[in-house]
Amino acid sequence: MSQILMNDFRAEPERLKRAMRAAFDEVLESGWYILGKRLERFEEKWAQECGVARCVGVANGLDAIEIALRVCGIGPGDEVITTPMTAFATALAVLRVGATPRFADIDPDTALLSVASARALIGPKTRAIIPVYLYGQLREPEAWVELCDQHGLELIEDCAQAHLASVGGRIAGSFGKAGAYSFYPTKNLGALGDAGALVTDDLELADKAARFRNYGQSLRYHHPDLGQNSRLDEVQAAILDVRLGWLHTQTDRRREIAARYSAEISNPAIRLLAPPTERDAHVYHLYVIACETRDALQAHLEQAGIQTHIHYPIIVPDQPPCAAQDSDAVPHARQHAATCLSLPIHPGLDEEAVSRVVAAVNMFGQ
Repeated sequence: MSQILMNDFRAEPERLKRAMRAAFDEVLESGWYILGKRLERFEEKWAQECGVARCVGVANGLDAIEIALRVCGIGPGDEVITTPMTAFATALAVLRVGATPRFADIDPDTALLSVASARALIGPKTRAIIPVYLYGQLREPEAWVELCDQHGLELIEDCAQAHLASVGGRIAGSFGKAGAYSFYPTKNLGALGDAGALVTDDLELADKAARFRNYGQSLRYHHPDLGQNSRLDEVQAAILDVRLGWLHTQTDRRREIAARYSAEISNPAIRLLAPPTERDAHVYHLYVIACETRDALQAHLEQAGIQTHIHYPIIVPDQPPCAAQDSDAVPHARQHAATCLSLPIHPGLDEEAVSRVVAAVNMFGQ
């Protein structure tokens, strides 16, 4: 019996692979590899998909958050509220600009940053809030807009797992000052290496970000700003352009798999996250369950030939660079980290594989 993997790039459709090879050949033959027409084309398409005025391609999702913070003028002495239940990159971006991350607790029903908990942390040094659309779910974005407007804060959306997630017809990344996307290979829209983008309706911010990613350069050899090297290259932009054409279909497949999991997992030892309020609000980058005996469940699934992952076993405030920052004020996040488990949900899963996952989860403890 073959193993069911969390991701299986080798099983991707041959038609997609051929299109990516052709895109690579096109770049190779062009002789132009950095800041060229393929990047411009992808930036235009992704901005259109996100319903915003501009997209600025950068080297990775971490840089997208960091550049958003920098061009908003956030730095030493400032505080940024975010979630303890996220990849470390979210907090790392805050630390890299010299600001201090403050960690509010999560909503235990969704594992997303709690608006009420974030509100309680707002103080005189708070400059921004970074909600993370964890696992691909977008919930109550208007509440974050309202909270930031009330307190004069910048809303920077971490959309690294939420490509195409939408509420009320608006896409993740279009609600705040800027949205930060990762195109790491395992993302719903993934490159063949590291890649990222910042999206925004603020044209001045977009111009600053475009300069900042390229050494702070406005014209060749003119550097009015202190920037960095964070450019989305032509090869990855061309690959993303191809994969973007498959994103809607692949997102639909993820939702189909998630619907089966939600309807068919019936083991009383398993807790499911709350369903999304709208179908389009969740793109299921990950399908996450919770179990008090998570490690035993993971071992059981491994024996059944099913690969799983834990996203994330250690909350960010417990990481050494963030030690002692609000580490005792996030009990829901700590509990979720101890019980969460991600099931396979990539678009290449067939119905037989989904049935095997459901059956194995339901057999646990029986």
